Amino acid sequence: MSGDVLALVRLLQLASPALPIGAYSYSQGLEWMIDRRAVRDAATAGAWIGDVLAHVIAQGEAPVLWRLLDAASGRDTQRFAEWNAWYRASRESRELRAETEQMGASLIQLATDLGVLDEVAARMARDATPVTLPAAFALSAAALSIPAEAALTGYLASWLENQVLAAVKALPLGQVAGQRLLHALGARLPEVVAQAKTLADDDIASFAPGLALASAFHETQYSRLFRS
Repeated sequence: MSGDVLALVRLLQLASPALPIGAYSYSQGLEWMIDRRAVRDAATAGAWIGDVLAHVIAQGEAPVLWRLLDAASGRDTQRFAEWNAWYRASRESRELRAETEQMGASLIQLATDLGVLDEVAARMARDATPVTLPAAFALSAAALSIPAEAALTGYLASWLENQVLAAVKALPLGQVAGQRLLHALGARLPEVVAQAKTLADDDIASFAPGLALASAFHETQYSRLFRS
């Protein structure tokens, strides 16, 4: 098997919803938006998810992951720890912070159990504890020799799929409608990847008060399917 094909196989596994790190149990505030009827159908679900993609993921999480991928590949422990800390500090609610820390720790444990991380990568994870999900993904992707651009694309596609699946479960939304959402929103990912690679450090931001409020209110929501 050629290196390119093997890297693709590893990426598909790393970005799969079947990865046992708990991604399926989080909605990132979407469930609360559904509960208050602000998201009530495919159109409003697409608007919410699209706005989060444009204003949160594209402006903050994606460019941070790009830097984490570069630091992990270059074994730059200090830079890796700094961007991991930046991302953790950008989580605006206890739910969002607990989510990224739980999934990050689970992914590091899984990568360790699979024998993916070498001694240097394992030390980078320990030095950056608590490890966020983007940081854990970056370490795992670098260890699996997945090219950075492909890794970033896979991460974004995985995030998008989990958001659409949350909408499908909670609205409920039909499977075909969910696939239409994935098809439409997925077309935006190349632009998000391109922006993440060129955005200057000082232009990276994570300011989404609506998402922060949705997450904070979700914590006391009476009936919940998801953990965030």
